Amino acid sequence: MSVSTLSDATRLTPYWWDATPRPSIALSALPARADVVVVGSGYTGLVAALQTARGGRSTVVLDAEDAGYGCSTRNGGQISTSIKGSYSQLSRRHGAEKAAAILRTGHASLAWTGAFIEQEGIDCDFSVCGRFHAAHSPRAYEALVRSLDDHAPGLKAPAEIMPRSEQRAELGTDAYHGGVVFTRHASVDPAKYHQGVLDRAIAAGAQVVPHCPALALDRDGGGWRVRTPRGDILARNVVVGTNGYTGKLVPWLRRRVIPIGSYIIATEALPPDLMARVMPRRRIVSDTRKVVYYYRPSPDNTRIVFGGRVSFSETDPRASGPLLRAELVRLFPELASVRISHSWWGYVAYTFDELAHIGERDGVYYAMGYCGSGVGMAGYLGMCLGQRALGSKEAATGLDPIPFQTRPLYTGNPWFLAPSVAYYRWKDNRT
Repeated sequence: MSVSTLSDATRLTPYWWDATPRPSIALSALPARADVVVVGSGYTGLVAALQTARGGRSTVVLDAEDAGYGCSTRNGGQISTSIKGSYSQLSRRHGAEKAAAILRTGHASLAWTGAFIEQEGIDCDFSVCGRFHAAHSPRAYEALVRSLDDHAPGLKAPAEIMPRSEQRAELGTDAYHGGVVFTRHASVDPAKYHQGVLDRAIAAGAQVVPHCPALALDRDGGGWRVRTPRGDILARNVVVGTNGYTGKLVPWLRRRVIPIGSYIIATEALPPDLMARVMPRRRIVSDTRKVVYYYRPSPDNTRIVFGGRVSFSETDPRASGPLLRAELVRLFPELASVRISHSWWGYVAYTFDELAHIGERDGVYYAMGYCGSGVGMAGYLGMCLGQRALGSKEAATGLDPIPFQTRPLYTGNPWFLAPSVAYYRWKDNRT
């Protein structure tokens, strides 16, 4: 059998699920009332629920699938400052003061995530390993180096410039043209992290109810009637944290997030000497393409987890797996004989301004639109949502109150995705 195809042994579920299967949560009766109903059991929803449950509010978390079925357990486990757009770009759109506040929120999300994992004692292979952000062309390298000086006062990110002549100290490839190491960026096993937050939310008293979608929200006095297949719940507050899986429940939100499939593979276990040559510093990696590739060693440093987008429209992991593998081999030719053990995908949520959004509309709290960088930001904004539901005035972020944009004729189906991907690939090839 050709190594360019999937074998019968290739799993079409996330590599992370091998060690942390989807949790089995005992079926329990829905309460007639709750102080807070959270829709979505990923990082955003569970961290919000942890806040409200510890704050003494009766809290119910609903999910249409297993807890953490979406991208909270499907992602690559890379943690950055989560903000797209430079200081100068954000300043042109929002003014210098607001741009600095937005960037501070990104830095806060990175710092909060590490502190939260340590304080909660979550065993999730968290590591401040640094990110090698690789330039896909000489022009991209020059722009990347210049961008290090484009920062808000006091927010210069610790970084090390790595020219192409020294690149093999970071990666065993000549396919890039140098890059920059962001030394404070981190990695995590995303499913272990999710399980840790889930365990703590349940221990705090939150009731997590999988396979029970919220079907409708109706005003009921000063609160909400949340309709589900298993009955209604009267709630004082509703928190929505569905990100790339945002459906018809709140049409206003659905019109503002763009679900985009991101595809990932994991290689079979590799010899230690091969891993040492290919990824000698054990960092997380991304590149400067608009249609980006991102990858890393597994936490035990035995295989490579490699992700990106390889099709114009959504596809099946049986099709995306060989395409991703071909890109991996293009970058690292000595992996030509390596097979892949897992191929999977999940929805991320982009926004029209490429910023995450947090807010409240008609009494519904929300945070979403992490634009592929949500491992740190999702939990951080979930914390902020939970604090807001408790009435805290201290949960403001630099993302407040930025208008949450949509576009005419957009209702949640990204019909423009294929031409957009084609356009950005064309730009990547020209820069």
